[in-house]
Amino acid sequence: MSDSDGKKTLGLRGGGPRSGQVKQSFSHGRTKNVVVETKRKRVVVPKPGAGKGSGGGAHLGDPSKRPAGISDAEMERRLKALQAAKANEAEDAKQRAEEEKRREEDRQRRREEIEAKEREEREREEAARLKAEEEERQRREAEEAKKRAAAAPAAKEKATAAAAPAAAADAEAPRGGGKPTPRKTDRERDTRDDRPTRNKARDDSRRSGKLTVNQALTGGEGGRQRSMAAMKRKQERMRQKAMGGVESREKVVREVQVPETIVVQELANRMAERSADVVKSLMQMGMMVTQNQSIDVDTAELIVEEFGHKIVRVSDADVEQVIDAIDDKAEDLESRPPVITIMGHVDHGKTSLLDAIRHAKVVAGEAGGITQHIGAYQVKTDGGALLTFLDTPGHAAFTSMRARGAQVTDIVVLVVAADDAVMPQTVEAIHHAKAAGVPMIVAINKCDKPDANPDKVRTDLLQHEVIVEKMSGDVLDVEVSAVTGQGLDELLENIALQAELLDLKANPKRAAQGAVIEAQLDVGRGPVATVLVQNGTLRQGDIFVVGEQWGKVRALINDQGERVSEAGPSVPVEVLGLNGTPEAGDVLNVVETEAQAREIAEYREKAAKEKRAAAGAATTLEQLMANAKQNENVKELPILVKADVQGSAEAIVQAMEKIGNEEVRVRVLHAGVGAITETDIGLAEASGAPVMGFNVRANAPARNAANQKGVEIRYYSVIYDLVDDVKAAASGLLSAEIRETFIGYAEIKEVFKVSNVGKVAGCLVTEGVARRSAGVRLLRDNVVIHEGTLKTLKRFKDEVAEVQSGQECGMAFENYDDIRPGDVIEIFERQEVERTLD
Repeated sequence: MSDSDGKKTLGLRGGGPRSGQVKQSFSHGRTKNVVVETKRKRVVVPKPGAGKGSGGGAHLGDPSKRPAGISDAEMERRLKALQAAKANEAEDAKQRAEEEKRREEDRQRRREEIEAKEREEREREEAARLKAEEEERQRREAEEAKKRAAAAPAAKEKATAAAAPAAAADAEAPRGGGKPTPRKTDRERDTRDDRPTRNKARDDSRRSGKLTVNQALTGGEGGRQRSMAAMKRKQERMRQKAMGGVESREKVVREVQVPETIVVQELANRMAERSADVVKSLMQMGMMVTQNQSIDVDTAELIVEEFGHKIVRVSDADVEQVIDAIDDKAEDLESRPPVITIMGHVDHGKTSLLDAIRHAKVVAGEAGGITQHIGAYQVKTDGGALLTFLDTPGHAAFTSMRARGAQVTDIVVLVVAADDAVMPQTVEAIHHAKAAGVPMIVAINKCDKPDANPDKVRTDLLQHEVIVEKMSGDVLDVEVSAVTGQGLDELLENIALQAELLDLKANPKRAAQGAVIEAQLDVGRGPVATVLVQNGTLRQGDIFVVGEQWGKVRALINDQGERVSEAGPSVPVEVLGLNGTPEAGDVLNVVETEAQAREIAEYREKAAKEKRAAAGAATTLEQLMANAKQNENVKELPILVKADVQGSAEAIVQAMEKIGNEEVRVRVLHAGVGAITETDIGLAEASGAPVMGFNVRANAPARNAANQKGVEIRYYSVIYDLVDDVKAAASGLLSAEIRETFIGYAEIKEVFKVSNVGKVAGCLVTEGVARRSAGVRLLRDNVVIHEGTLKTLKRFKDEVAEVQSGQECGMAFENYDDIRPGDVIEIFERQEVERTLD
């Protein structure tokens, strides 16, 4: 380093602007000094060699040449510091030189490696080019030898025929006085004339030089050139041709499975042939078809045999062979959570017991506190065990739904109220559990009530061959209370013990298989099915077939409402992505391709349609006459049923079939899922039938059509209310009914949070009038999600009795806060009306 005056500035240890750095140099009298700044103080060191002595410390013995006020010890210490700085500078310079040398060696080594690789690449390309040229030369020599051997007899005859004219020309030449012109033979002329052409063709057919990126992009050197792979294929063909002919590949004979009808494209895929070739073959047979049209099995057999394959005829039922049961290996099996089904009589506290276990309040959202659908939930106990619960409705109309719950369950928990003992639905639940062959645990609920008598429950169970442990039996029984939490830990412990004895295992690595617990048509999400996975793992993107429907898993939603990517054994999930609503109880199977799923679903739909047609048709004339005579004296009550989920619709239809006798019966014209539409109103008008809506509502066009055509629409939220009304109407025992009169509709525009009140809905009354004393229902997408009463009805800041149509108001529900903008509030009044027969 040097400063602006050309004087050297030396750095001490540490270097830089830190301690021991030389800040500046200056002349003090006749002696040049160096300023050294340390951590603690700033000192002045005489510059070495500044005196007249030969050494840097010559001035030590000459006090006259030393700066004033500097002792010998101080001066010696300064000189040592200066010498140390010089040594450090020399060491740093040496290290920098070594580092630069090492870097230069690395650069040289990398250059040599790159050059060696490029040299090897050039040598390899040159060897390949020479080899190709040698093979081309040998091939051409072989072709020339063949041509010469074939042309030798013809050339001899041609030479003999041309000998006479040539001799005559030679004889006439001297007479003409000119010099004879030498003649070339045809072979020489052909050889010499063709040589440039052959060389040019050979040069054009072979790529010369190395292909660069610039040549590939700009099409240099004559445009696009052939690839090395194409050149090798061409040389191989030429070599085989020179050796006596092209060797053809061996034909692969396949066994082609052909059903009764098959699409041409699918047939070509199964034969591994081009679709165009199959279509061409069919056209040669006189059939003008495309690749998307179907042909029968006889025509397909001719095509398969023509292409050299073997046909295997299969029936339509064989399409389901792809979902046959897979034999799981013992090493692939893993433990899975048990599936527990809660069964029992209505109002014995099944859902409340499950709520106490899961610390939730599902019962608050049910109409009348009664479970209307099968619910599937997963619960993690305090001990870490994972349990899957199925909560089945207890009413008699849901017998089939409880039966499906028993079919997929591992353990049945029979809930019996201690103050009510064994009831009819309790007996049905016992029969279902025995038919399913699963172990049973008796939970004696409501033991906290004063009139509870658990011993009476145990005694009544003896009549149905259920002997509990306290009566020397093998059925576990626990006294519980959903209110106080008594016995819940003991119940969970018994469930875990029973599951451990069962040793439940499944293979999560195979294709998924599960059972549909419930299905519904959701506005915005489409068909949604609640599936309990029984084996394998269901993943997002899987293609599956379920009953007469198929689909691809678009989303999986667990019981907490969260989206998940996969669901293993014993996990209940909602599946989105179906093309239609399946039946509750259908089996879901994952298949490999979409074509297989569509084919299986179409076959099942066709088989079910044929079965329904056969069941409803009279096969003989005698049966037709008997049915007509029987129907003469039977009065029918036609109805049309629309429900929110498939299981409820099926249960209502089954309940309707049981109503009636030899004089009257109920006929369900149509049962479907979803809101009531204009099509339903048209069908009801043509048949003179009322429309029964279970937890659904008619949309605006359907309501207008019903008012114009005089079609009655009845809404229900509890199933046995519907059953009782239909039974009363069919039997003629019409008592006073509570009829609902709709007095208005209000739409929620905004939701506000008010202290001490909760959520308040800012509403606009769109139809009729809103009254404080009336009942209300909250509709979301025409589906009832809450029914109750109003806590408040305000107009501005004042509490009012009613609000007219077109006015805005504020409404708050009693014990319910799940309101959203866009929901519709239905206001109605109930009144008793005497019913009479017309």
